[in-house]
Amino acid sequence: MFACFEAVRAWFTSLTGWPRRLIAMLLGASMTLALPPFHIWPMLIPGLTALVWMIDGSRTNTGVRFLSITRRAGWSAFAVGWWYGNGFFMAGLYWISFSFLVDAAVFAWMIPFALFGLSAAMAVYIGLGSWVTFISAPAGLQRVFLVAVWWALFEWLRGWAFTGFPWNLLGTVWTNAEAMIQVTALTGVYGLSLVTALAAAAPAALGYASISCRARWNYLILLWIFPFAVWIGGELRLKSAKDDNVEGVRLRLIQPNIAQKDKWNPHLRGRHLEKLVQLSRQSVFIGEEPPTHVIWPETATPLSLSTAPSVLSIVAKAAPVRGSLLTGAPRQSRALHGPRKIWNSFHIVTAEGRVLETYDKHHLVPFGEYIPFKKFLPISSLAGRLDFSAGTGRRTLAVPGMPAVSPLICYEAVFPGKAKPDRLQDRPGWLLNITNDAWFGISTGPYQHFAATQLRAVEEGIPLVRVANTGITGITDAYGRVIAQTELNKDDVIDSGLPVALAEATWYGRHRNLTFLFVTLLFFGTSRISVLFPNE
Repeated sequence: MFACFEAVRAWFTSLTGWPRRLIAMLLGASMTLALPPFHIWPMLIPGLTALVWMIDGSRTNTGVRFLSITRRAGWSAFAVGWWYGNGFFMAGLYWISFSFLVDAAVFAWMIPFALFGLSAAMAVYIGLGSWVTFISAPAGLQRVFLVAVWWALFEWLRGWAFTGFPWNLLGTVWTNAEAMIQVTALTGVYGLSLVTALAAAAPAALGYASISCRARWNYLILLWIFPFAVWIGGELRLKSAKDDNVEGVRLRLIQPNIAQKDKWNPHLRGRHLEKLVQLSRQSVFIGEEPPTHVIWPETATPLSLSTAPSVLSIVAKAAPVRGSLLTGAPRQSRALHGPRKIWNSFHIVTAEGRVLETYDKHHLVPFGEYIPFKKFLPISSLAGRLDFSAGTGRRTLAVPGMPAVSPLICYEAVFPGKAKPDRLQDRPGWLLNITNDAWFGISTGPYQHFAATQLRAVEEGIPLVRVANTGITGITDAYGRVIAQTELNKDDVIDSGLPVALAEATWYGRHRNLTFLFVTLLFFGTSRISVLFPNE
């Protein structure tokens, strides 16, 4: 068996030129089969194992002549990681192209720049991880170990650098396995990514002929202990989990399934509002409690509630008499003097037509909601000609008749450690993600988005309610267990109780990513102990 692994490694290390680049891209693309909605997590093993061996095969014959000979091998390692990353991100983010087809006549020409440009930029993180792995360890067990460590560290960097883009983190492959994701309450999703990468890269150790068979087996078993320990710990945590709901609270989540091409049609605005109100007021089944709170998705109303009183009066009809309606809506400044401003907002509305609380989205989507460096880029965002303005930051809002809520509008829910205000005294009783994934059609995008929000619930120990225009709408409890969920692209209503939050903040909720960073630093220090990582 060892001879087989050694032969395969020898083949990967011998690759050069375009075959090396193409195979790296294909391997990266194959990794996305482990992500939602497929969850074929064994696909991570050949992907990361082969990446280790291709880094081993980095050499000076790359055709790069402007660098010194001593640097060419490092450049080769970066290049193979970059091509690998291109495959991973293009296959994982292909659905971004769909948003440019909503108004194809105006935006379709941008698809190559958006998809290939974003993939190329994100691939730099994997390229840098490959480069630093190559220069920090010789080929052998140490390098196998460090591929995983640097992968996780560059995921963390990707989560906040240049406003951040923490999409399709490796830990999300486990969102269909409730026990595995429990560790995120301690380390966050980056810690789960580290464990996953360690296990997936471990078989690369079997290909090193210079290392004894016993050492290779021992190393493989050692790294596979980590996910097994995570699973056992998760199962034990779930055994003590409770299924309690907040007393006196009954939610109604509305998924209107309005196509993006129709959403802003001025001739259909009245019809859309009527549909939302009808779904909100439909009768409950015999024996069930009527809803106390109704929730609509992101930008459910077509006009600003602050400048369109007639729309507000219609919207208020959806609010229960002794409860409230929670809805997304654009908010517009009256701007008698100065430029007009618009925000992507969330409102709490009473049956009397009063807006009790407002939250403005503060983490906007580049090119989707605003144009970075607009002076130099004469193009409009997908959301319209007028850029959205950013809100002031995370807030916990009081909701009559139920625990306080931390709203997350669309993209904001994918950021680990940013689901609620930093102060523990502002800890909410639940998280609410309102979104409009109609931009992305029938694709993997909405499933990936839902999985990311599922992890926020476990990290914070706070239930998360998600309401989407076309799906996926659902409720996740404080342990990441999905209580209810809709299908994609379907008119639907969910009536459900609200799961209770954990009594105390999780370790991750108190310390954020410090535990993950400490563990990676410890692992990196351990990798310098040569007796643990023999090369012969």
